[in-house]
Formats: sequence, structure tokens, C-alpha cells
Amino acid sequence: MALTDREQELLKLIQASPLSTPEDLARQLGTSRAAVNVHVSSLVRKGALLGRGYILPDAQEAPRIVVVGGANMDLKARTSQSCVLATSNPGMTTQTPGGVARNVAENLGRLRVPVSLVSAVGRDVLGDALLRETEAAGVEVRGVLRVPDEPTGTYTAVLDETGELVVAVAAMGVMDRLSPAALRERRGLLRGASWIVADGNLRQDTLLLLLELSAEAGVQVAFEPVSVPKAAQLRPALKARRAPALITPNVAELAALLERTVPDTPGDLRTAALELHDQGVDLIWIRRGALGSLVSTPDGAQTLPALPAALRDVTGAGDAMLAAFLAALVAGLSPTEAARHGHAAAALTIESPFTVVPDLSPETLRARLTSA
Repeated sequence: MALTDREQELLKLIQASPLSTPEDLARQLGTSRAAVNVHVSSLVRKGALLGRGYILPDAQEAPRIVVVGGANMDLKARTSQSCVLATSNPGMTTQTPGGVARNVAENLGRLRVPVSLVSAVGRDVLGDALLRETEAAGVEVRGVLRVPDEPTGTYTAVLDETGELVVAVAAMGVMDRLSPAALRERRGLLRGASWIVADGNLRQDTLLLLLELSAEAGVQVAFEPVSVPKAAQLRPALKARRAPALITPNVAELAALLERTVPDTPGDLRTAALELHDQGVDLIWIRRGALGSLVSTPDGAQTLPALPAALRDVTGAGDAMLAAFLAALVAGLSPTEAARHGHAAAALTIESPFTVVPDLSPETLRARLTSA
């Protein structure tokens, strides 16, 4: 879409000084801050700016992956012995940045893939820390909505002494603020992306719009269900024939998508995957935990084993799998080879006490694949 004379004038000022405030720009243009904000919104819609942080498109940069969904602070409690329900247990607690979309984005950043995060966090101490640490890992965070009257989301997980999840509570009310209107303001980020990742923390109407905008921009979408209840967020899109290109469920989430029981056998999983292929999904990667995974396309399916790993903490393993899978696809590898990279990233994460492995890199990933 063509820019108006005033929009072109404003864009030149931003190009000359990207750190200008709206007040600075209004003063130079001889107009009001409110008028500047209206013009900025128009520039974002037209793709001349990649969000209200005055991010300018960079024609020299490799195509980005844009990750849209949950960002929160992880609060993890791990018992020091077998967990006993309905009473207190001795153990230890940690606090680290988390959220499925944010974790995927950080893993991509550590794998040196250009990546932007679109999410919503509170304008509070937790939100400040979350964005600061995420940006330090190589993630562009200016597309994250700051909400002044809603706390940053939290994910509280209780792990047993072996690192297996006992129960978790996700308090993600702030994600409701990532509305279709907020997404439209950030639509410039979607143009030119290599992939868009959407997680199940998105509102249904926001997810539907994201699929629509992605189709308009010609960008493939990967949907990560997040959990059994949140997998249902995709059903209206499937019924509306707005299927994402890639879905990455575990077996329980696959069953929730199809609204029926799916036995965990290669034959049954392939049959279930074919139902989703018939609804327009090109690629399905079904994660099976210790049994590995199954990669399915309309032309066939292949099972892959999980890599052996000394279990320390399972939190974040699925997010690392997805990030490494997408990084490999962007690099031109086949879905089967990409899945192998995903399993290597999961093994590294399972053996780490961290939700995202701090020293994850293309080199550590290759080393794990070589040693498998």
C-alpha cells in the first residue's frame, strides 16, 4: 500500500533517528503525539514499520521466524524425595523466564536463527526481567505488548525427585490482551518471515486472524498446542479450512484435536495424522516422549527414536524440540532430519536444570547428534 506524504515524512524522521520518542517526532512534524501515533499505526499496517518500537525492515537480514504466544515467568518447585500429595514436601524452588512461545524463541535465538517474539506481559518487575533476559538471548522483543493493569503470566510447576512433572498451574490471563486488534498493529512483523509459530495460549479469534494474515503474507504457520485443553483452540480454524502448515502435538494433544481417543502406536498415529492432512495440514510431527516421535506427510510417515538422556528436568524439552526442528527446516533439511535435530535438543534440555539450555548452539546440537 502506498504511503501518504505525511507518512513518508514521518518515516524519514524515524529512519534518521529510530530512538526518537513520539513527542520528539510530533515536535519535528509540528503536530500532536496522538497524530503521530495514528500515522505510526498506519505505517505498521502497511509494513513500513515492524511494530510500535520503530523497527525498520532490514533487507540484508536473513528471514526471521516470528513466534506468537505465551511468555511468562516459570516458578519450579522440585521435591527432594518421593512426592506426597495433600501435604508439604521438602525441596527447592527456582524462577526463570518461560512460556512456550518465549522458550521456542529463546532456543531459536541461541541456535542463531533470527527471531522475533509477539506476546503480552505485564508492566511489572517480572515483565521487565523476562524481556531483558529474552532479548539478551538474541530475541527481538519489541513486538511484545506491555499491559499496565494485568500481571505478567506465571507457570508454576511441581516436579518430583526424578524431574518428572507432578502438576502445573498456568496463570496466563494477560494473554487475553493479545487481541486481534493488537495483532493487527504488529502485522508488519509477519511479512517476509520464514515461518510463523503460534502456540495454544492465543485466543481463538487472535489465532484465526493470525492464520488469515499469514496466508495473505504467504508465510507458513506452525501450531504448537501447548496442552490438551489448549489444543482445542485450533479446532475452529480447521473447520474453517484455515489449517496451519505444521502441527506439533503430543499423543494426548492429537487426540484432543480430533476429539477422540488415539492409541500410541505408529499405525494409529498415522491414521490420526491422515485425518489432519485431509483438513489441510501439510506436516505433522507427533511427539511420543520416551518412545520418540512420528513425522507424517500426506505421502508417508516415519518413526524416530528418542535419544538417550539422563533425566534431570523435563520442563522445556518440547519447546527446544520445536525450535531445533524449525531451525533445521529453515536450513533446508528434510522433516525427518529436522526431527533428529529436535530429539538432540530435547536430550540436551532434559539433562539440564534449565528450561532453556544456556549453552545451546548449533555446535552443541551437532555434537549431540554425532555422539548419539
